Amino acid sequence: MLRCRPSSSSMFAMTMNLIILPNLNPKIISTSSSSLIHTKHTPPFIHNNTTISLLHSRKNVSQSMTLSSNTATSSNSDSLVVISFYKFADFPDHADFRPPLKKLCEELRVSGGIILAPEGINGSLCGTRDSVERVLQFIQSDGRLNGLRQIESPVSPEEEELHHHGHSSSSPLAAGEDAPFRWDHVRVKLKKEIVSLGLPAVSPTEKVGQYVKPKEWNALITGPETVVIDVRNDYEIRVGRFRGAVDPRTSAFREFPNWVEDQFTLDESDDKHPKLDMDSSHEKNELEIDSQNQKMPKRVAMYCTGGIRCEKASSFLLNKGFQEVYHLEGGILKYLEEVPKSDSLWEGECFVFDKRVTVDHGLVPGSFKLCYGCKKPVSDADMESPEWELGVTCPYCYSSKSEEEKDRARARQRQFEAWGVIGGPDKGRRPVKHNSDNTVGNKSQLSS
Repeated sequence: MLRCRPSSSSMFAMTMNLIILPNLNPKIISTSSSSLIHTKHTPPFIHNNTTISLLHSRKNVSQSMTLSSNTATSSNSDSLVVISFYKFADFPDHADFRPPLKKLCEELRVSGGIILAPEGINGSLCGTRDSVERVLQFIQSDGRLNGLRQIESPVSPEEEELHHHGHSSSSPLAAGEDAPFRWDHVRVKLKKEIVSLGLPAVSPTEKVGQYVKPKEWNALITGPETVVIDVRNDYEIRVGRFRGAVDPRTSAFREFPNWVEDQFTLDESDDKHPKLDMDSSHEKNELEIDSQNQKMPKRVAMYCTGGIRCEKASSFLLNKGFQEVYHLEGGILKYLEEVPKSDSLWEGECFVFDKRVTVDHGLVPGSFKLCYGCKKPVSDADMESPEWELGVTCPYCYSSKSEEEKDRARARQRQFEAWGVIGGPDKGRRPVKHNSDNTVGNKSQLSS
């Protein structure tokens, strides 16, 4: 599941077209259509003559079509896909949906993770395209969940191996913690929220901010009265953010409401506090914010990785009295996919919750690696630190780990180096069934 970076559709009115461009993933491939309360302001940055075009030229297209139709059909049906999805909906009987959903996933050998909550569904599934689509069709057979927002991501050879054989040949997380791609394994969990803000009463199905297309985002965030807020976690913001964005310095999304309460005076009549200093210097690495509460800004623009956290965050701000709240449609990933680097206001790379760790413009894999001690991104410079130990610690978690925790991590790393999988060579694999008669015969032969 993408942390939530994962993806769905709340019940807002919109239209989204299928876009297929080579080597640019993940893709938003679905849409929903329904209604909810939006802010009433017309975005001041949208112009009628805006034209969005996606151009791609191919040479010798006919050379790529030499496979027979039978081979192509077989390849398409056997290849794996990973689709993340979400939808906010009024779903009080969500627990009743779990048994049939889990049973269907197991029957179709679809792996991954799904969260069901009174506010909707959020998940990420891996399997053959036909199997995953059958599961999604079943989910959307409930009218409340119809119109999932979906993002399709590429499946690497390593993930294919993990899905089919239950272990990875190179990831220290291996079988146990990479469960979303283990063979025949799906987790369907019941929770209070599909993305944890800590306030189940905040409902994007009732009120949500206005979506802004990636091509229109630059005009919005460069406006003089716009405050840009990054609603992701501190370790995500550390590797990249939009120029001039405010860093709330939160380690978890649940901390965002407290940050808003502490940061802003939620009373428009109170004008005695100064506005945010929107100095965008990266030498500070994060925006310096006065310790006093700031006056509620006229216009707020928010963004996150794929969009789900912004739905909750924008709904929260509107409930607190903010008047103009906008958020980036499709999140950072859609922006990096659609906006050329030459026109981009994005600085750095974007952290993603999969083995790519980070992506850059065009969604090409980035340069960061993952510390398996804390699951945070690390740069080449971080790995030169004396606090870096492969599979154990990095400069960001070294001081917080006890010697006992470090020793356990070293033991796990030794298991991986010896067997290529944590917990032994058979952990996470399909169990081998032995014929009882043959087993007895073998024992007899051994004893003789």
